[in-house]
Amino acid sequence: MSDERALLESFRRDGFVHLPGFMGTEEMAQIEARVQEVIEQVVPSLPKTEAMYEDYDQAETLKQVNVPAERAPALAALRESAKMLAVVERLLTEKAVPKSLELFIKPPKIGTPTPPHQDGFYFCLEPNVALTAWLALDDMDDENGTLHYVAGSHTRGVLGHGASQVLGFSQGLTAGDLAEFGQEVSCALRRGDLLVHDSLTIHRAEGNPSGRLRRALAMVYYGESAQRDEAAYQWYQDSVKAQQQAIGVR
Repeated sequence: MSDERALLESFRRDGFVHLPGFMGTEEMAQIEARVQEVIEQVVPSLPKTEAMYEDYDQAETLKQVNVPAERAPALAALRESAKMLAVVERLLTEKAVPKSLELFIKPPKIGTPTPPHQDGFYFCLEPNVALTAWLALDDMDDENGTLHYVAGSHTRGVLGHGASQVLGFSQGLTAGDLAEFGQEVSCALRRGDLLVHDSLTIHRAEGNPSGRLRRALAMVYYGESAQRDEAAYQWYQDSVKAQQQAIGVR
């Protein structure tokens, strides 16, 4: 009970928690096999807006996949498993509603940076009760583009974002100095570690100039109290489409 209380207190204070070794070696082998099946069997049939590349002419530069749950039942089952729900519902302090599945990759040598942003800006929820569980499929550090969080920034509400022209992250934080929102923390990870962050926690990542792969599986959950602001969400979708068209991705 004391460990659970400490976990919740840390999440409420910082807006994120790091759970080392959340998935064991055998679990990770199974998850990675299912991820590879998605890459080989599902990704080739997805539109450019759902399977994104650093260079669409080079398959090895895959950078982001919005995974259709109906075509990845094993990963959907992981997202909805008792093990995952026990953690996310403890942190949400209400029933969790599983939402999107996403694969994030920074290919060796060419993986580009992720702009600072709040997931909640994309979600357009009221109240903005949601979180992302981010499972490391590879070891990560500052050499290959691990996540950086701004601790405590989730208490500032939804902040101003503007068009980023970054495929997969259409809106980025407009503030120039993240230090005004809290202390930035770099999260070095081992394969199988889990990061969970509040939908309003500012986070970003550098590119990947190293020779190492950097992959993560992200599972999004809304609290059952959260409702989508349809007008805000339509504005966001229109902005995404406009940017995709501007950079030639349709």
